[in-house]
Amino acid sequence: MPDPTLNEVIAELSALEDPKARAVNERHGDDHGVNLTKLRALAKSLGPQPDLARQLWKTDDSAARLLALLIARPKQFDRADLDAMLRESRTPKVHDWLVNYIVRKHPNAEDLRLAWIDDPDPVVASAGWALTADRVTKRPQGLDLAALLDVIEARMKDAPDRLQWAMNTGLAHIGIAHPEYRSRAIDIGERLRVLEDYPTPPGCTSPFAPTWIAEMVRRQQG
Repeated sequence: MPDPTLNEVIAELSALEDPKARAVNERHGDDHGVNLTKLRALAKSLGPQPDLARQLWKTDDSAARLLALLIARPKQFDRADLDAMLRESRTPKVHDWLVNYIVRKHPNAEDLRLAWIDDPDPVVASAGWALTADRVTKRPQGLDLAALLDVIEARMKDAPDRLQWAMNTGLAHIGIAHPEYRSRAIDIGERLRVLEDYPTPPGCTSPFAPTWIAEMVRRQQG
């Protein structure tokens, strides 16, 4: 059976459009109406398709781009591709999936982390901080954690939302994964009070760094 064409896949995405899903997604800054569970099922049925992924990305449609990221192979893109794609990512979900599913698995991930973390565009910088938070937990060797805390302490309070969230994640990860910096991380969180009042559903952990750190350490020790 031949692989589906771009138009056929777009038609399938259109058939998945749900006004209720769109309303929920729009509350989070996203502009599509496709249930993500159904989107993942479509991606699974398609399997890896690098050429189709590129075509879907070029449509500039958020649902199509999310599907593209699920059926792409990280190594099909070069560094310049990924930098351009990040700057084209207009919505939070596309941005997050690009960083998590493609950039983190790419051979140039560290190079891009360093290039993005101080970018003047706060959305681009937030990707650099998201990659840094990942390294703090998984591959901290070579990171200057004290210097990262210095930057967080100086800049997080007044950072735009998405950059602030990524920096706060870095702060929490340092406190959770590195006991020698835990007291300082908690102190920074307590003084800056970033995300202290963030609405947190029952049973979920608050993103307020001191609470987040304490809960995760409790689980590790329990």
